[in-house]
Amino acid sequence: MRTTVGIIGAGPAGLLLARLLHNAGIDSVVLESRDRAYVEQRQRAGILEQGTVDVLRAAGAGARMDREGLRHDGVELRFDRRRHRVDFPALTGGRSVMVYAQTEVCKDLIALHAEDGAPLLFEAEALAVEGATTDRPRVRFRHQGTEDVLECDYVVGCDGSWGVARKAVPDSLGRGFERVYPYSWLGILADVAPSHDELVYARHDRGFALLSMRSPSVSRLYLQVPAGTDAGAWSDEEIWDELDRRLETDDGWMLRRGPITQKSVTPMRSAVHEPMRHGRLFLAGDAAHIVPPTGAKGLNLAVGDVVTLARALTHRRDTGSDALLDAYSATCLRRVWQAERFSYDMTTMLHRDPGATPFEDRLQVARLDRISQSTAAATDLAEGYTGFPLDAGSVPPGPAAGAPRP
Repeated sequence: MRTTVGIIGAGPAGLLLARLLHNAGIDSVVLESRDRAYVEQRQRAGILEQGTVDVLRAAGAGARMDREGLRHDGVELRFDRRRHRVDFPALTGGRSVMVYAQTEVCKDLIALHAEDGAPLLFEAEALAVEGATTDRPRVRFRHQGTEDVLECDYVVGCDGSWGVARKAVPDSLGRGFERVYPYSWLGILADVAPSHDELVYARHDRGFALLSMRSPSVSRLYLQVPAGTDAGAWSDEEIWDELDRRLETDDGWMLRRGPITQKSVTPMRSAVHEPMRHGRLFLAGDAAHIVPPTGAKGLNLAVGDVVTLARALTHRRDTGSDALLDAYSATCLRRVWQAERFSYDMTTMLHRDPGATPFEDRLQVARLDRISQSTAAATDLAEGYTGFPLDAGSVPPGPAAGAPRP
């Protein structure tokens, strides 16, 4: 099998990259180890930055998002039983975010692939990336019980931090940076209308809590819990009682309760792998970086990576120049580290460290007070939350007439 760009992983990064390349007239093949049902059901992120929304619309993948997604113009911070709203459009020149689950983004992109007939192989397990430093890299994979080889001009690893793409980068050529947090998130899905029309981030002496949603009738809520917690150890009533405690205010606000349909625990860590390129192998999304979910940056960083890469590949095809491909890692990492900084700030401001002293508790409240009283501090939060600029611009242009392929 032969293609221009071999993409490992059909999460939002791999699927969107394939869509951008298709729109630019560059062929690709996507290999996904799981079946279609799994990809369309795995629960992940639910907040899309303004730039991600714009990219999906321009790529032709925004119609259902615009019909069913929930635009949010702010978030609410809660601390000391007080409430403070951060108004995104007022602080950022009109930017906002969209609540639209990653599962739905994947469904939309897969449907477009099926409609266009673009190659997307499910249950195709990538086994190894070979020849990354040659001009003909290969991906060995297993599909329907048979091993095969995908020959490419370029390989893109969108297969997560434990995938074969990352393993193909020699340890001697890369460097990893990591921070593991001593707490996790216990997350639930509940069949009940959200108790607030925007996300609520709560700092409490008992730990962090987040009120979010997936739709007007489905709530998504989280509690900070010790690392290693078993979700099954918490009864439904215990979860609702603890959410009540951590989200309580002095103005009579009430939390709506309903049937819990799903429980899970998410570990919290930050990680960056540098560089994000090895020869003709490029890393994107979780294969290159992980952020704690507090800042809602994971999916959005993946989008930034693949927009940057699609633009670079289109530039290579149109001009013959490798300049943007050579700059890929550095271009992405500037944005990645800003998102890591923002996510770290949000996480340490809102979560109570198990070893925190009363002094550190007061500092957290002081940081939140500063945001509630200072336009400059609130603007910094709003700019970070709605998304840092995509250095690569928006969706890459279509192919120039008669332009050679990369």
